[in-house]
Amino acid sequence: MQLTRYTDYSLRVLIFLAIQPPERRSTINEIADRFEISRNHLVKIVHRLGQLGYVTTMRGKGGGLHLGASPEAINLGAVVRDTEATLDVINCAEPACPVAPACRLKGVLNEARDAFLTVLDRYTLADLVANRSQLAAMLRVDS
Repeated sequence: MQLTRYTDYSLRVLIFLAIQPPERRSTINEIADRFEISRNHLVKIVHRLGQLGYVTTMRGKGGGLHLGASPEAINLGAVVRDTEATLDVINCAEPACPVAPACRLKGVLNEARDAFLTVLDRYTLADLVANRSQLAAMLRVDS
């Protein structure tokens, strides 16, 4: 299973925000620059992360982005479920598979997907940023 870029970038945004000093607000431009990601694409991602409560956004002077919850409260499995359009591993309907009624492949792949999500459910954003100082140095974040 491969995650979409949307989910990948969503996780990167959350990591970036999690390593910031608590009082600091970040900008979309800053995140786009550090990860070399399209600003336009990040605008959509940050908007959705805000709707989901993972990110809080503030406009105007002194505005910016910060986490909407503590890193310990942001579960990775939940983020993936919330940001992936579909978690179907295969689509047996397009093109129509002639053996679909008797095939067991989809069941096996769904079991594998569920195991993948079960592992992600054991981790939070805090686990991803346990090496905060190293990440901050690589992303040029001032402590």
